[in-house]
Amino acid sequence: MRDTYHEQLDDILAELERMTRTVSTAVRRSTTALLAADIRQAEEVIAADIKLDAAGEGVEEKVFELMARQAPVANELRMLVAALRMVADLERMGDLAAHVSKIARLRYPAPAIPAELHGVIEEMGRVAGRMVDGAGDVIKTRDVDAAARLEAVDDEMDKLRSNQFRLMMDDSWPHGVEVAVDIALLGRYYERIADHAVSMARRVVYLVTGELPVAVGGTAAGSGAGASTPSPNGNN
Repeated sequence: MRDTYHEQLDDILAELERMTRTVSTAVRRSTTALLAADIRQAEEVIAADIKLDAAGEGVEEKVFELMARQAPVANELRMLVAALRMVADLERMGDLAAHVSKIARLRYPAPAIPAELHGVIEEMGRVAGRMVDGAGDVIKTRDVDAAARLEAVDDEMDKLRSNQFRLMMDDSWPHGVEVAVDIALLGRYYERIADHAVSMARRVVYLVTGELPVAVGGTAAGSGAGASTPSPNGNN
């Protein structure tokens, strides 16, 4: 019975890893849809978000069932609690990738991003996708050092976000308010995806060590990860 129980725990972690790969694909495809004004790909990313939510609900059901049937303690309970929080992170990252695609859809058939801004958006999408993959790797290996290294990658996203603001605030900005709003939203979406990836990695540290890492500023791991981010239609 205990062997079966621990297999079920491992299955939950494996499903979380699979969800990270789904999110990573969504992030990359939404960026491609945005830059190429590819409405088909944008619609596919938006539709796939429903399947991701269903996968998350499946993981939550498994967690609650194990809590009810097995009365987990110590590291087992930590794992189940961390899994619930990581499901929320993954679902939110999927929502954010869908928001990127919704901007592509909103501006179609015109491209949402001026050609000279493709580079910064493409790089933000690349870094975000790499961070989601990194979170999946951390779940798979439970490597605390790899989790810490993901924080350094997050610094890359912060620098890209700062560069984006410099471009938008420059007196020579030629694209008007509408494009500026789109760019600001997109930067926020990619930044939040990165934040959720770091939050997931910190939860793995909690799972392995039993201690919740402290972020810069003294807040507990992932304490801000649930903050809402505006969507293109005004809904979070």
